[in-house]
Amino acid sequence: MVIAVYPGSFDPATYGHLDVIRRASVSFDKVIVGVLHNSAKSPLFSVEERVNILEKATKDMANVEIKAFEGLSVNFARENHAQVIVRGLRAVTDFEFELQMAQTNRVLAPDVDTVFLTTSLEYAYLSSTIMKEVASYDGDLSKFAPPEITEAVKKKMHDLKK
Repeated sequence: MVIAVYPGSFDPATYGHLDVIRRASVSFDKVIVGVLHNSAKSPLFSVEERVNILEKATKDMANVEIKAFEGLSVNFARENHAQVIVRGLRAVTDFEFELQMAQTNRVLAPDVDTVFLTTSLEYAYLSSTIMKEVASYDGDLSKFAPPEITEAVKKKMHDLKK
């Protein structure tokens, strides 16, 4: 059984993230989406909220599991007996950073490979940052993520404005 992990902050998850998760779920026997808890950052959603939202958004993908984690992605991969780390690429600008991370991970864990999946062209412009920016001005989020995610973003932004 080939297990892959797809680590990230997913704050919030977008159609681009879900595209990578869906495509990875076809290529690997099991995909564990690792939701990073990074105490150095101030995310919009708590790690528990991000896990819950992603569980709802991926409920139709039987071989996908959502888990919170802290620390290095390679350690998360090893803890979950994964042979592969999946990383999404939107543009050439992502490649240099992701390649450096993949090479570092290879030094730290030679038994774990990194696989890059390019995001489908229709989502190449999309990022969590852009989604949060549009949401902060009450913009239409329907092209960025499914309702279970966009509704949570709208509610969170509304609560923050109180």
